[in-house]
Amino acid sequence: MKSKLDPLSMAAMAVTVVSVSATAPLTAAASASPLAMAFWRNCLGFAVLGPLLLLLRRSEVVRVARGERGVLRREQWRPLVFGFLAATALALHFAAFMTSTRLTSIAMSTALVATQPVWQALIASGQGVRSSRRTWVGLALSVVGAAAAGGLDVRSGGTALLGDLLALVGAVAQAVYTALSERSRADVSTPLYSTFTSLVCGLELLAVCRLAHIPLTGFDRSTQLSLLGLLILPQILGLGSLNFALGRTSATTMSVLLLLETPVAALAAWWFLGQGIKPATVPGLLLIIVGVTVVVTSGGVEQATAHQGRHRSTGTPPYPVYAPYPAYAPSAPQPPYTPQHLTFPHSVKRDPRVDWARYTGDESPTVTLTYHGAGAFDTLFLRMPHAAEEEPGREKDDR
Repeated sequence: MKSKLDPLSMAAMAVTVVSVSATAPLTAAASASPLAMAFWRNCLGFAVLGPLLLLLRRSEVVRVARGERGVLRREQWRPLVFGFLAATALALHFAAFMTSTRLTSIAMSTALVATQPVWQALIASGQGVRSSRRTWVGLALSVVGAAAAGGLDVRSGGTALLGDLLALVGAVAQAVYTALSERSRADVSTPLYSTFTSLVCGLELLAVCRLAHIPLTGFDRSTQLSLLGLLILPQILGLGSLNFALGRTSATTMSVLLLLETPVAALAAWWFLGQGIKPATVPGLLLIIVGVTVVVTSGGVEQATAHQGRHRSTGTPPYPVYAPYPAYAPSAPQPPYTPQHLTFPHSVKRDPRVDWARYTGDESPTVTLTYHGAGAFDTLFLRMPHAAEEEPGREKDDR
């Protein structure tokens, strides 16, 4: 996809970065418990995503409610379990990250949470996927930057060190959420999945708040304004402008731009909360941002060695076992082709294997872009965006 850096696209990118960066300062400015703020964050998210889901994907909701999509068939129970576990990891992310904004500086909290791509690369490596050398270089830079930036907190101890650790827990939890979501989102659109995770997160955080006797009402005016800001800025403006920008630029570009959340949030915390940045932490914070940028722009992870050797001759990446139509994977023997002229109604969903088989093993079939658990409000059925131009020597598909 070619980036269209027209003024409207640049404005959408700016609105996205500013809106997302408001999350940590708004949370730190409130006087309510961070867990209560996390609950209302997801409750407000569900209040926004629910109506949008009914507006944009009403037919999908009806089919799921009637069981016509077979969501609860035996082969769909496993993705459903993965979805529930992913939502639980997302709830942990919200609780840890929003609590860290009260214990450490906004700059440290957002910078450490931004290391999520680094932890996601480590999870993929643990699953047997070989990462590129550039990815490991970015990982090393991020680790060195985190150690340098958190050195003062380690020496002083206290709540600042605890806040740094919680921010890292939030980053790991978001990486786990992304990894589990890739296993559970085989045949579910992003709007439905985002609404489901917001609902599960809200219910789990509600249970925690009730068990811990954390009040969920009776907030002062500053907390009410913070909750309203969380609804308007990151949830509505941030998510809406993100989707608009993704239609005009690449996901990698937006991932790098979202790393500006750290300096923008730190500037907002200094301006509105009087929270300064220790000069000794600046080099470490810059190293974190540079390292994560290297990881994001490294092209993701490569195929495992075994998969590369098996699929290099065919040029087709392995089709995941959790995807739709598992019994008819591209590697399975196919019956002899018989030319036929078939017609299909327009409402029939396109077989994702058709798009999957078009790409070589060097291309990544999954592009993930999230910020604090919120995904882009569009639909991805295990397919990559079509190239703007057909490859030379390849005939166009008859559709």
